[in-house]
Amino acid sequence: MTRTLYLLCSAAPPVFDIARVIEDAQARGWDVCLGLTPTAAHWLAEGTDGLAALTGHPVRSRYKQPADPDVWPVADAILVAPATFNTVNAWALGLTDRFVAGVAAEALGKGTPLAVMPCVNSAFARHPQFEQSIAVLRGAGVRVLYGEGGFTPHPPGLGGTEPYPWTLALDAVDDLARTHSRTQSPGAP
Repeated sequence: MTRTLYLLCSAAPPVFDIARVIEDAQARGWDVCLGLTPTAAHWLAEGTDGLAALTGHPVRSRYKQPADPDVWPVADAILVAPATFNTVNAWALGLTDRFVAGVAAEALGKGTPLAVMPCVNSAFARHPQFEQSIAVLRGAGVRVLYGEGGFTPHPPGLGGTEPYPWTLALDAVDDLARTHSRTQSPGAP
């Protein structure tokens, strides 16, 4: 059985590793659909045709027209990573004018398993809205990979000394999909 993963990415440096992340997810049995914020789409513009070929699906950064058919299969899980300060806050506040935040916000109501791994520097992390947004997402049942066991912020302008923990993010969606599958199967407690 093929599982579909929506990989929704913001414009943060780890997005440049996305082809490798897609390949890693595919090796785990995921059919990957890639969604990007407008800035992430701009950063990756020269490679989006290759990313579409790699996934077998169009790379999306905008909503479709109302009459257009869906071009992605239904998601079994969604990973929002790297998630910038803007994406985390927009999603938590329900501001859905951008594709990535809108898909993630709607998925909460659909009961789709969701994980998010922020990618912010320590100055953004100290902003009071950021902690509130993290708490809102956790309270809504999103698996938040932030702090211990996830992404740890670095000082502004210095970049992280550790690589972005993509493996932890993929492990989280694997676990979410397994757990969701067990709870949705007939006879589950």
